[in-house]
Amino acid sequence: MSFTNLQKQRRTTYVLGKKVTQTPEEIFDIVKSAVKNSPTAFNNQTVRVIVLIGDLHDKLWQLTANRLKLEASDEDAYNNTLAKINRSFKAGYGTILFFTDTSVVKSFEENIPLYAENFYDWSEQGHGIAEYATWLALTEAGLGASLQHYNPLIDESVVENFDVPSSWRLRAQMPFGSIESSADDKTFVADDDRFKLLKS
Repeated sequence: MSFTNLQKQRRTTYVLGKKVTQTPEEIFDIVKSAVKNSPTAFNNQTVRVIVLIGDLHDKLWQLTANRLKLEASDEDAYNNTLAKINRSFKAGYGTILFFTDTSVVKSFEENIPLYAENFYDWSEQGHGIAEYATWLALTEAGLGASLQHYNPLIDESVVENFDVPSSWRLRAQMPFGSIESSADDKTFVADDDRFKLLKS
């Protein structure tokens, strides 16, 4: 599949399932390759990843539901949130947790002071690239995914339950699995509002 067609095929999949043909090890290799080959500023490789499959994947979303219950304004709001978590995220096969290794960011800030104020922003850009690359790799493998951001609400629970080093800061969660319902057609802002070609 061409890169352009792969981009068009990648969509946010909210209805996930567990009918996955790849082994956990094969999926882990897909994720590792996507992240390892994604560029970062000064090649500082600040992105860290934990892949949760099986009971640990389920545990993450139960912990998330438990934490969100503390934030819910009323029982109906919480029940709606819980239904979304169970249908869209927990129903999937696994979840990829994306982290920034803040010790690496700090090291570059100290050792290259001229660009110190830029390194955290650059680490976020590296995340965007790594997350997108991972999403495309999952798409190529026939898997659906979405990108979620329940951090920082769940940061403490994640650290306590999944052996996360103290210098790793949670940045995103990517539940993935079989595609159980196709995404709606994607709409686009008018090209003239987004793009300019300037040439001499």
